[in-house]
Amino acid sequence: MSTVAVTQFIEAPAVDLWRLLVDVPARAEWLSTVGTVELLTPGSLATGTSWRETRTRPDGCAQAEEFVVLEAVPPQRLVLTSAGAGMDYQITWTLRTAQRRRRVCTAVTVRQEATPTAPYGRVLALFFGGLAARAVEAAFRRDLADLAGAACPPASALAA
Repeated sequence: MSTVAVTQFIEAPAVDLWRLLVDVPARAEWLSTVGTVELLTPGSLATGTSWRETRTRPDGCAQAEEFVVLEAVPPQRLVLTSAGAGMDYQITWTLRTAQRRRRVCTAVTVRQEATPTAPYGRVLALFFGGLAARAVEAAFRRDLADLAGAACPPASALAA
């Protein structure tokens, strides 16, 4: 199993960030690499909710991923699972109130645990593990920056 985790402090209340995270149909509006989102289960987000989203990879190619909610504890933790080729992924978003530079903010951590499910998944992890971990870390940093931008738009965007 390999793990990648990234944390960013965002000057917004956890409840506002939570609303963005769980509004599945709106993900394409604030995640810069998400092109389309298709909700596969009806209703609001809860355990068992699933959706498919198409993301643009760093090489410019589109990649569809399906996610299923394993756990949703508002506004503290959202746990998702996604099956890949030879690997299963568990992605956990954790939100906690923090203080940074004398300001109250939310520490948002996104963590992915990848578990090989087939022999070739283990081989790929062995040969490309470090490269894959750096790519996942970069993607998480971009997603967290997008989340911060959606929660705290620049003053010029507010005036528009």
